[in-house]
Amino acid sequence: MTAAAHLAVRSDGPTLEFANVGLTLGRTTILDNVSFTVQPGSVHALVGPNGGGKSSLIKTLLGQMPHQGQLSLHWPGAPGTIGYVPQALEFDRGLPMTVDDFMAAMCQRRPAFLGLSRHYAAAIGEALERVGMQDKRKRRMGALSGGERQRVLLAQGLIPAPHLLVLDEPMSALDEAGIQVFERLLGDWRLSGITVLWIEHDLEAVGRLADRVTGLNRRVLFDAKPREALTPERLLSLFSTHPRAEHAASGSLA
Repeated sequence: MTAAAHLAVRSDGPTLEFANVGLTLGRTTILDNVSFTVQPGSVHALVGPNGGGKSSLIKTLLGQMPHQGQLSLHWPGAPGTIGYVPQALEFDRGLPMTVDDFMAAMCQRRPAFLGLSRHYAAAIGEALERVGMQDKRKRRMGALSGGERQRVLLAQGLIPAPHLLVLDEPMSALDEAGIQVFERLLGDWRLSGITVLWIEHDLEAVGRLADRVTGLNRRVLFDAKPREALTPERLLSLFSTHPRAEHAASGSLA
């Protein structure tokens, strides 16, 4: 079923507005007057080359990097919960940290060595069940495959239940079974009215699953529905010029 065939039951997620957002580190322009809107309750994909500013834009949204311009979240009511799933998890694989320990550390305030609190135990169990990791809760994180660790990251992004979910290449380490889990979750989020901003390099998946696509290579090169956005001409324009090389060339002429 195509993304257009899905209808959100409600839209509890916010509208995101990026208006002339800029980011400069030293003499390097990372983001240049980035403007686009993410509709509430939609799955909005962000695509572009490595170094094109996708992850930096996410960090500005999460308040981790300074920026120029305006970045606004318009909630339908009181501000809700923002969930974030990073691209990868960096940790010492020799640590005796189980899946339950990791979930406790990420999802509750009490120290992880005290175990799961009753308040979060049911939610953590449900989240791990949704990603197919319920039977591996006592496994060490370092003993999991890359795809299994990515599923655990997806699970932690579900607690507490988000209204805005930011995903940084969540499919990058998933095997075929994990991809099926992710696609099912994406459909659930849409039906729940959650706003999803999704960085992804798998253009075939974006074409099938996203409601709208923004192409970012330091600046916005297109913002349209997948059928209109993912044309050979637009993708060639998006990926043919490296943003850092372009910046260096423009700087050498100044």
